[in-house]
Amino acid sequence: MGLWQIDTDALARSRFVLSPFAETFASLKLLHMGAGAHPGEEAWLRAHLPGYRAYLAADPVAALLVRAALGRSWIADFFCATSCEGESFEQTVARVRATGPAQARADLRVSLGGPLPAALERDDLPERAGALQTYVWEETVRPYWERRRRVLEADMVARTARVSQGGWAAVLDSLRPGTRWIGESRFQVNLHAVPPREIAAGAELLFMPVTPKAGWVSWEGRERYAIVYPCLGVLAEHHDRRPVPAGLGALVGTARAGVLVLLSTPMSTTQLVAVTGHGLGSVGRHLRVLLDAGLVERRRAGRSVLYMRTAAGDVLVDASGAGR
Repeated sequence: MGLWQIDTDALARSRFVLSPFAETFASLKLLHMGAGAHPGEEAWLRAHLPGYRAYLAADPVAALLVRAALGRSWIADFFCATSCEGESFEQTVARVRATGPAQARADLRVSLGGPLPAALERDDLPERAGALQTYVWEETVRPYWERRRRVLEADMVARTARVSQGGWAAVLDSLRPGTRWIGESRFQVNLHAVPPREIAAGAELLFMPVTPKAGWVSWEGRERYAIVYPCLGVLAEHHDRRPVPAGLGALVGTARAGVLVLLSTPMSTTQLVAVTGHGLGSVGRHLRVLLDAGLVERRRAGRSVLYMRTAAGDVLVDASGAGR
């Protein structure tokens, strides 16, 4: 299994960051697999898989490249650059394009576990990789980015609240299948049989949520490490959830009913603003009405206040059919 020995100071300085490149790469992996984990992903695939397959059909070298780069159990290093905090998609993909041709071919041999197909023995692989990733960004991610960004920000708020409440161990255990905090500064990042890595005190350790059900680890030398993980299901699937039942909306108001439905998972006011797109004042008024009616309650988690449905709120949502 893949183990990281994480210095205490490096873990204390670690942080959650937003990465448009990671979101794009996760979307590329989803396009490559061609099957979604929930109805929202399936709908997105129906809209964009034909165009992606047409791109690869028109560029057979790119088709070979993506299959080789994603490999069987290892992603080619150059193909999956590690974003810096605050870096745009264009800045990250520029580093993919800047990879030396020999290094790109060497990384592909590792991901394939053997020699390259003859068609990939060429010098333009980094440029082709950047062009493919840019296509995925521009055509399949960027049109949804503002919505996805709010979802990812909400996830980071939730994870940060968990750190305050239960420490890093509680968060690391729940990032994605195969990750767990073993203790004694050891973190299992995956189930692959690879040599352990030591994350020293001066290194950056970044946690990057993505909306597709995907995850991986990456690094730049010994100075920057990233753990990419799928964000909380209630957040990732929100933009494709079913409409609030008309009866529940008529009873408490459509916007207020939407807030009540979302609170099957504890969320902060900031998260609700990010997920719903409503203003802070509007969300605050809805929460006050729901609190006064006994349909939600609030609890403090570190510096955050989280709201969740009460038993009465659960009964109301289930009776409306929204809980199914």
